[in-house]
Amino acid sequence: MGLEMPDSASSEGSTPASDEDISLLDAPPDKQEEELETQAESSPQQPDDIPANGTSKADVKLEDLFDQDDDDEFPGLSSNIPSSSPPPTSPAVPVAQAEKFSDPQIMLQFYSRLFPFRQLFQWLNHGIKPSPDFANREFAFTLSNDAYLRYQSYPTADLLRKDILHLNPSRFEIGPIYTTNPRERKTLRKSSAFRPLSKEIVFDIDLTDYDDVRTCCDKANICPKCWKFATMSIKVIDIALREDFGFEHILWVYSGRRGVHAWISDKDARELDDEKRKALTGYFEVIKGGVQGGKRVNPKRPLHPHLTRSLEILKPYFRTAILEDQDPFLSQAGSDRLLELLPDKALNDALRKKWSSSPDRPSAKKWADIDAVAQTGVSKTLDTTKLREAKEEILLEYTYPRLDVEVGKKRIHLLKSPFVVHPGTGRVCVPITGDASQGAQVDEFDPFSVPKVTELLAEVDAWRDSADDGGFVEDGATMRKVQEFEKTSLKPYIETFERFVKGLLKSETRLKRERDEDGGGVDGMDF
Repeated sequence: MGLEMPDSASSEGSTPASDEDISLLDAPPDKQEEELETQAESSPQQPDDIPANGTSKADVKLEDLFDQDDDDEFPGLSSNIPSSSPPPTSPAVPVAQAEKFSDPQIMLQFYSRLFPFRQLFQWLNHGIKPSPDFANREFAFTLSNDAYLRYQSYPTADLLRKDILHLNPSRFEIGPIYTTNPRERKTLRKSSAFRPLSKEIVFDIDLTDYDDVRTCCDKANICPKCWKFATMSIKVIDIALREDFGFEHILWVYSGRRGVHAWISDKDARELDDEKRKALTGYFEVIKGGVQGGKRVNPKRPLHPHLTRSLEILKPYFRTAILEDQDPFLSQAGSDRLLELLPDKALNDALRKKWSSSPDRPSAKKWADIDAVAQTGVSKTLDTTKLREAKEEILLEYTYPRLDVEVGKKRIHLLKSPFVVHPGTGRVCVPITGDASQGAQVDEFDPFSVPKVTELLAEVDAWRDSADDGGFVEDGATMRKVQEFEKTSLKPYIETFERFVKGLLKSETRLKRERDEDGGGVDGMDF
């Protein structure tokens, strides 16, 4: 493969040499944890091995956990809650400013009617039957008062759903699978016994990291032009993960405002230790250094096959998304930066003179000028190979993915769950695609068309008012109840998620069958 990774000092299941507490450097700090845990313990949530109805876990039937005919699963909980968002407090205030998307009433309706708990459970559980993969998984909640509640865990989706409806968080995050139930960590005799075992590899791409090369927007603002940076990143990273590392189950999720998250769910990926995760993220760390000058791309030559492939993917985007849409070399500062990255002084002087006479010359023409002026023989010392390499490095600096590498380095890191609501925009964190290798969904994805939570609830009301079929549709030879999400524009995104989860479960079943046939365990991913 294209990357050699160091062997871990110990296996995933081994006990650390030290009995000291593990460090949680990458995890958000606990906020009022003791008080919130007391609150959670007094909620309807029962101990992890006893469901809320008082029966033992062994008595819980799978069909009771997931009613295929009712996406609500608990329809009575939402029947008396109005789904439309509250009206503006003053008619003089525009609706967009008056809406508070994390309003508890709005969030309660969203969780009770539209959130895909069943699919989320199957994804994180890696199967239909409840297992430690879900029961020992950490969930963390941000409550409406901004308090942060960590180390929550649930044996079933039923109990996760009930607790979310009780706590009504503005958002929640997903953490690793631990050696034991996270709620019971304080009962262990040795804190070192509480360790993360596995978690999806996660990548985070934030468009604010492109502020030195995007000219259309900055900070939290985005537009269709700079969203192409996200498109480029998905295409470059996804194909590398599949072809260079052999991963298959990669879910790309819109963050709700200005970025994307990747969840790599293959069993081999989940079981990588922190050292190998660090090496994997480092594989994509091509752009380095600050933004105050100097080369930020310094690849070894000849180029690694991953970079050669990436250049072919990125060249068309460089012409359109960079030279035309961003026009980064139009300004004096942009021209100076371009010249700084070219290798020949005589060529640079000639280009500077040409451009000074045409201050409004667009970036596309300035880029073409490099070769045109070089071919005139203006420099007797020009090394054409170095010029070509410099242009490749410039292309990579302006187009290559920029990861928040710290997010993917450790299993301990928490990441926002798919399908939560972004409190600032109201948009749902929807899947972009579960198979970026096909490309169309990535190119066609429009973050501005992603539904807001208030719009979704209004769509449910509008559907109910216009429906004349009693809420049932034909399903083959029978009739079935229309699920709430099918009444909204959230439907295609949940269907994308369902396809991804089905593919993952099929793979997990195959791996389990192979392990059973071999009569033993399968070694982790070998680099």
